Amino acid sequence: MKTEKNILIAPLNWGLGHAVRCIPIIDAFIRKGVNVIVASDGDALNLLRAEFPQLECIELPSYKIHYKTTNMFLNIAPQVPKLLKAIRLERRFLDTIISKRKIHAIISDNRFGIHHPKVPSVFITHQLNIPVPNRLVQAWVTRRNNRYISQFDACWVPDFEGEPNLAGNLSHGKQWKEVSYLGLLSRMEYTNEKRLYDVIAVLSGLEPQRTIFEQQLIEQARHLSLNFLIVSGKTDKKEHKQLYPNIEWHSYMTSKELNKAILQSGIVVARAGYTTIMDLVKLKAKQVLLVPTPGQTEQEYLAERFSQNKQFLFQRQKALNLKKAIEELNKFKGATEYPLDNNYIFEAIISEFLDSLN
Repeated sequence: MKTEKNILIAPLNWGLGHAVRCIPIIDAFIRKGVNVIVASDGDALNLLRAEFPQLECIELPSYKIHYKTTNMFLNIAPQVPKLLKAIRLERRFLDTIISKRKIHAIISDNRFGIHHPKVPSVFITHQLNIPVPNRLVQAWVTRRNNRYISQFDACWVPDFEGEPNLAGNLSHGKQWKEVSYLGLLSRMEYTNEKRLYDVIAVLSGLEPQRTIFEQQLIEQARHLSLNFLIVSGKTDKKEHKQLYPNIEWHSYMTSKELNKAILQSGIVVARAGYTTIMDLVKLKAKQVLLVPTPGQTEQEYLAERFSQNKQFLFQRQKALNLKKAIEELNKFKGATEYPLDNNYIFEAIISEFLDSLN
């Protein structure tokens, strides 16, 4: 039944994770008869256009973040003025969108400028606390982060409220105010599939590290007697190649294609992005190698957390060794202790949110 509500959903284009985890939220709103308008930029917007060709998509100003070094502070600090400018541009852009499309509510996944005083707004994040090596810098970053989040009417966290949970200290601890925990938020569904690939490598993230990681994987994989599938995470053009006799390459896959391909693979190699980890948990993946993006302290924290719990194997990109990883993976059990039938949690939160708009 149509609610005649127009809801703007705007994920950050910082890798593909923010856009990917918005897919089940978009699906839920569509099932409830809401008119969803998607707003983002770059690869994130390309991905959502491919997933939802029937929806209106709007291009927002880009944050244009890049990672030149393996030091988080040195990467981000020089780009802060550019980030603040992008947030200001978002706010101006949003005024036009709201007036032209008659937006009734806003869902922002980590886009700090996508909120409005006259329109109910929700901020989605799993990082209530952002890890930074320097304590003084971390205190400043946390205050700044909380200040931005507090400008939204609500905060939704894709994680479990109690134990066990996925993000640990990132999504728990001191909070700016009451938050709603959505549970495990994933576009994936587990089914039994016939094994086709020994290893699937799912790439994502910012350049130049995405390309560096891809080149490392291809160079090592071609010397192994295993069947590899590499999903490059480049959403601008859909391509498929046979790079070597044992390496099949796709520029990107839709959610359904990737879902099936992961289930058809024995070993998964991926970044330690939070959305990727949620997807792997949902698919009951047991043999997983996590390789954090250099300079992303959040991914390093998550990779270490899952490695210490003997769930997923962790290697740093500079020390990537596929042969050694494959030999060690039988020591890891996978992340099997989380409830997977929790869609009712975020469905109930979305229903309550829609009711509040009436």
